[in-house]
Formats: sequence, C-alpha cells, structure tokens
Amino acid sequence: MEDLNLKVPPHVTETEQSVLGAMMLSKDAITSAVEILRAEDFYSEIHGEIYGAITSIYNRNVPVDVMTTVDELKKRNSLEDVGGISYIASLSSSAGLVSNTKYHCEIIKEKSTLRKLIAASDETMSSAYAQDADLDMIIEKAESNIFNITQASHRIGLSPIKETLLESFAAMEKRAQNPNSLTGVTTGFEDLDRQLSGLQKSDLVLLAARPSMGKTALMVNIATNAALRAKAKVAMFSLEMSKTQLVDRIIASIAHVDLQKIISGNLTADDWERVINAMPIISELEIEIDDTAGISPLELKAKCRRQKMEKGLDLVVIDYLQLMQMSEKVESRTQEISAISRSLKAIAKELEVPVLALSQLSRSPEARADHRPILSDLRESGAIEQDADVVMFLFRDEYYTKEESEKPNIGEVIIAKHRNGPTGTVELIFRKEFTKFLNKEYGS
Repeated sequence: MEDLNLKVPPHVTETEQSVLGAMMLSKDAITSAVEILRAEDFYSEIHGEIYGAITSIYNRNVPVDVMTTVDELKKRNSLEDVGGISYIASLSSSAGLVSNTKYHCEIIKEKSTLRKLIAASDETMSSAYAQDADLDMIIEKAESNIFNITQASHRIGLSPIKETLLESFAAMEKRAQNPNSLTGVTTGFEDLDRQLSGLQKSDLVLLAARPSMGKTALMVNIATNAALRAKAKVAMFSLEMSKTQLVDRIIASIAHVDLQKIISGNLTADDWERVINAMPIISELEIEIDDTAGISPLELKAKCRRQKMEKGLDLVVIDYLQLMQMSEKVESRTQEISAISRSLKAIAKELEVPVLALSQLSRSPEARADHRPILSDLRESGAIEQDADVVMFLFRDEYYTKEESEKPNIGEVIIAKHRNGPTGTVELIFRKEFTKFLNKEYGS
C-alpha cells in the first residue's frame, strides 16, 4: 500500500505565481483575489507572505507594484525569507492575464480546500488511534471540520439588489395567490400563526415562563402540530425529560387520555382504544428526540447538521436553554447563557430553520401584583432577549388565583418581542390532564 505520508499535497505553484504577478500589475486582479483567497490558501508559505504584503498595501490605498511590495516585505522583515528582490521581480514576468485572475484564484482555493480535507482526515485518524478515544467527540469534531471547510469554500459575495428584488417579488406573488398561507412552519394555533405567520426560517424563538405554566406542553404541542399538519421534520432536544416521558406526553395530547393514567397504567378500555388509535398517527410523525443531558451548542449543531443532511430538517425545539452547557469554560453563568443564546441564533441562521428554545424565568414576576412576565424579566439571563427574534411568555392566571381565576383553563401566549411583526397576546385553552393546548375559538 502506498504511504500517504510520502504523497505531496495538492497544489499549483505556477498558478500561485501567476496570481501574485497579476496582483502587482492590476488593481482589478487584487479585487478578484481578495474576494476568493486568504493568505493561508497558498501552498507556499512564501507566496502566502507575499500575498499578505500585497493586500496590506492595497488596504492602505497605496499603489501596488514590485517596488511597493518589496518595501512592504522589508518592513515585515521577510524580504530575504521570500527570495529577495529578484524573486519578487520574477513574479511580475509570471503574471497571467488579469481577466483570468478569478479563474486562477478558484483553482488555488480548490487545492487549498483539498489540503484542508486531508488535514481534517489526518486529525480524525490520529484521534481514532488514541487509547482514550471518545467516539462521539471524534465524530462530532470530524463533522464540524468537514462542515466548516465546506462553508469556507462557498463564501457568498455581494448580490445586486435587482436579483434580490426579483426573488422578493416572486415571493410576494406567491403569497398574494393565497394571502392566508403561512411563510413559516405552522404552530398549529391559528391566532398565533396569524401573528407570527408561522415560525420563520433562521429565527430564534424564545418561549419563557415560570415553572408549572405548561411551557413544555406547549413546545410539544407545537412540534407535533408542525409534524402532523405540515409534515415538518422536527428535531427535539429534551434536557429535562427522558424520551419516554416526552412520548407519553405526545400520546396523552393526541389520544386525549389523562397523562397520569398513562404514567400509572390505570387505563380504562376506552383509554386503551384511544391510545391504540393514536399509535399509527404518532408513528408517522417525523420527530427525532435527543435526551442528552447538558448538551452543548456545538454538539447540538453537529446533530442538527447531520439530521438536515440525512433526513431533512424544518424545526428545532429545545427544552430548555438554561440546562445547556458550553464546551469551553466561561467566567460566569450569565456569560454562559449569553454564549448559548448566541450559538442558538447562529445555528438557526446557519441551518436556515427556526429554533424554538424554552427558557426558565426568574422569580421577578412573583414580586409584582400582576404576575404576567415582561421583557425585563429576561435581563438577568444574559443576552437572550437581544439574540431572540421572537420572545413569547406563557402565563396562566389560574396558577396564582386558583378557583377565583377569571380565566380558568386559559393560557396566555404573550408575544413581547417580534422583530419582524406585531406583538400582542393570544389566548389558548389548556387541558392540563392531556398536557394539551387548544385553539380558543375552535377548541381544537
């Protein structure tokens, strides 16, 4: 078998020389190069240093030619390291056509990407050979490396507004044909969908409440509604409950069987019939559940990325944000929560899916006469208010007022922040025994 260590990594020395020569002759060549290449994309460290010198001159609005490049390399104390004045001068004679610079840069970038793939593979092999190898961490790191390489090789440039305008107009026409259609993933609750137009791609949606308000029930309802009504592919991360506990809740909500009966096994014949009838419906739902405790944003992103590549992904739900942990050490818990919320927003944007994250509220609402949560209640939890595109609070008056409640069996979804739309309050019926919220108007 051929020794891979003896193989020369992919590279194109002459093309690198051609691009550097063209950059010293034309500003247009520099413009083409900086949109595609970075210094580390050059196989030759000498060429990477020269490229860095040229771009440094260009950034100062100084003309780039052989002499200014030589002067810059002198300032960097690297002129002799790169071959001296004679080598810099020789590059100008190696210059290709300026009109071909973009194509040549793409070739260099391609070889750079191949070398990064080789390096990532080497890292994976080294980790796999280690005596204390952690399989999950090795797979996660390998996936992360490959994904980052792929993203870096497809950098998106500026787009003419007329192109985006055409896309926007086409979307407007589509919506106009069916003005009541949603632009996002349905929540299954008509009034809530009317306010949000569904859960939008790339949005971080925060659902916050005090304990025992029913936020997990609402999250599960939204996930199952999306999967049931829109055939959405959902990734559900439960950091508090086990997979079995979550599935019990899904059974209770769809079969309309008391959750306590399901847990205790004290089911009537009618209950069993309802459960059996619900099973085929539930089994068809495209919901994947992960109950890893203390999952990190990095691990969550890796799992979501894999899910999207292998099966598709339309919605991510997380119960709940404060139970997540950063992979690296953070100075304070507030900073950790802020880092987690930023990571979740980045995941939503990168994977182009809505991320619905539950959040536990502090005791602040308890100290007020009106216990309804407000945005300032989130400020003790880092920057999650700023990171979220939508902030919703769940409030049930009867939790505090018991039999005296003016709104028995009603859950208020308070849309306190909506970056791209209206705020307001949506009322839902709450059937606690089924852990199910229903549309108030239709009772469904």
